[in-house]
Amino acid sequence: MGATTMTDPAGAGEIRDTPAETRLVDLMGGAARREARVHEHGLVALLDVMPRLAPEGQTADAAIVQAARVSYGAGTKKVSEDRGLIRYLMRHRHTTPFEMVEFKFHVALPIFVARQWIRHRTANVNEYSGRYSIMPDRFYTPDREEVRAQSVVNRQGRDEPIDDETAGRFAAYLERAASLHGEYLELTERGLARELARIGLPQSLYTEWYWKIDLHNLLHFLSLRLDAHAQREIRDYAEAILRLVEPIAPVTIEAFRDYRLGGISLTRLEVEALREGRAELDTANRREQSEWRAKRAALGLDRGEPTD
Repeated sequence: MGATTMTDPAGAGEIRDTPAETRLVDLMGGAARREARVHEHGLVALLDVMPRLAPEGQTADAAIVQAARVSYGAGTKKVSEDRGLIRYLMRHRHTTPFEMVEFKFHVALPIFVARQWIRHRTANVNEYSGRYSIMPDRFYTPDREEVRAQSVVNRQGRDEPIDDETAGRFAAYLERAASLHGEYLELTERGLARELARIGLPQSLYTEWYWKIDLHNLLHFLSLRLDAHAQREIRDYAEAILRLVEPIAPVTIEAFRDYRLGGISLTRLEVEALREGRAELDTANRREQSEWRAKRAALGLDRGEPTD
């Protein structure tokens, strides 16, 4: 079948539809959405991906290779060499080819998670509006094992499980906060503006949004939110996202696991300590020393003793 020709209404020339050289397949298998449940009320749903179609036997990784070869030349079309190119790009942080793939998600999440999430300012977001609509009666309550004491080394994290009495008081506190939803509804029924009535609701309340992001910025989001220092609740969402996107760009995600998630970055001071066989860094900064000890442990080096 030949190319279809249409006339450009502006008179600038012809617009041509070029037929595909090979059969194209839907990377989502024809599904309208793919969902991953998170906690009791939350979810991450993959709604769309760009490119949505790929040559049969390929994935969205092909779009990354195509973009990279604008710079690196046509090269070979072997899948093994495509994989090598993607891994090279990931290793050397040549990021722009990964921007050729985009994902659109529907997310339901607690407001306190949303406030952390929105700090990643590299996506397009449209959130459910409490000015126009009634906020749903859905609240997040952590499992007992996640109710923990304040960390003594991390000012923004939790540590060991808290005692049962304190955990019980916390559960009652959350229950009282959630009970405000009934009063919120009563106030709106009495005519109070929704934009005012909502301001007394707690951060455990769920919101929803559509979130569109390119693969490069998504990987940066995941590298931060899958880290052990990220809050457990947002890590759960990051893990769900990773499960959804992995089948779409499997070679890229493999490289991401190998070089970003499973890798260790060394500072100049840390490199010097390794070269000189020192267990301590040449700095009085306790946080840097602590991070270096953690890296040494991850690398399987002895703790507190010189390496020579």
